[in-house]
Amino acid sequence: MTNKPLTAQFFLERMTAAEIARARRVESVLPALREHAAESDVAGEFYRPHKETLREAGLLGLVVPEKYGGLGGTLRDLAAATFALGTACPSTALAYFFHCSSVSRGLLALEAVAAGKFSDEDAPVVRAFGEKVLRKMGAEGKLLGNFASETAKSSKSAVFISSEATKTEGGWLLNGTKSFGCNTGVADEYLVAAKLEGYETAAGLAMFFVKQDAPGVTERAAWDSLGMRATASQGIVMENVFVPDADALAIPDAFVTMMQMSRGSLLGNQLAISAIYLGAAKQAYDFALNFTTEMKFKDTGLPIATSPFHQELIGKMTVDLETGRLWLLRQLDLETSEPPLLPKPLVIRQWRMCKGVVSEAALNVAQGALKMCGTSNTGNSGVIARMLRDISMGLVMAFPPERGRLEAAKMVVEGQGQDVFRV
Repeated sequence: MTNKPLTAQFFLERMTAAEIARARRVESVLPALREHAAESDVAGEFYRPHKETLREAGLLGLVVPEKYGGLGGTLRDLAAATFALGTACPSTALAYFFHCSSVSRGLLALEAVAAGKFSDEDAPVVRAFGEKVLRKMGAEGKLLGNFASETAKSSKSAVFISSEATKTEGGWLLNGTKSFGCNTGVADEYLVAAKLEGYETAAGLAMFFVKQDAPGVTERAAWDSLGMRATASQGIVMENVFVPDADALAIPDAFVTMMQMSRGSLLGNQLAISAIYLGAAKQAYDFALNFTTEMKFKDTGLPIATSPFHQELIGKMTVDLETGRLWLLRQLDLETSEPPLLPKPLVIRQWRMCKGVVSEAALNVAQGALKMCGTSNTGNSGVIARMLRDISMGLVMAFPPERGRLEAAKMVVEGQGQDVFRV
């Protein structure tokens, strides 16, 4: 047994025995992810064998309670896992995160039922849907595609939902376009958010399980993105897709009620996305340090990392890496500590700032790595170029740094925040 620290332990220095056991499962898949990262980036496609690699390691149920066939992990485990996966293949880490984010639709549903948020008539329906989510991820080991985002935007919300569900005999007909959810054509099933026909507020938001091969489901054109190219994020188009009542949670206000149970922004777990970008920064940092340590000056025989220029860069990169890590740890503390350290609005304000700080700090690390390694490491399939491109996607995902700071400022000055969802 080696005493070498697990990759996750760079991020989480204090881990319980159970967390370490789960982190070992993550560690076991890193070589396979790392081996195929470059080819997946070039192809711009999710490396499909990774689906089985993650499933066989039990990681599709990482944050699912053991009762439902999962590993019983928490947000701490998820953030540690996405960070570690980001040091190997950020694209796979992002696709994995979106699968894991589906767990909130199960856990928050059950929490809301336990808290008495639903009537005696609605509670069994909400409970059944929540348990179905958890069983699919845990006991059944299914990879899910979690589709909420759409191309259409609103100036007043983070996520705009225009896809519509119309009641029909025995179920619902879904029409609309979903984008940027990862795992398109790869997931076993899609978890889709849509608005109920006749509703123009968030009260009409509902959730549906959609089979990948259901009649009326087609994939959008492949997305030739700058970075995170192997996530299968092109999205789907739905034309009169039938979903039976048993695969729907279409009770008005149910989705919003569930959201209220989250400790953080949206439906929780969002900080685990930023952990991916921190992991990508660590990958660039380690590569640059190894490269400049192993390469020697011809005249002195000393590593080029000993030059004042390189040491200035190394110092700045180290500060940026630690800055991102500490912001994420603070956010993790806010969203997991019992009792809660701050009221939810302040936790959300902190997240708005945290997301931007981490993405910018990660990009700074990748830029420093580029300067350290020079023109010989600018090949598009190399680690430096791939991490620069992957990390740059963090600047535009969900809340760009400037938008996050603006939201935080509004909450400080005016006590206002942007609506999470709008239909």
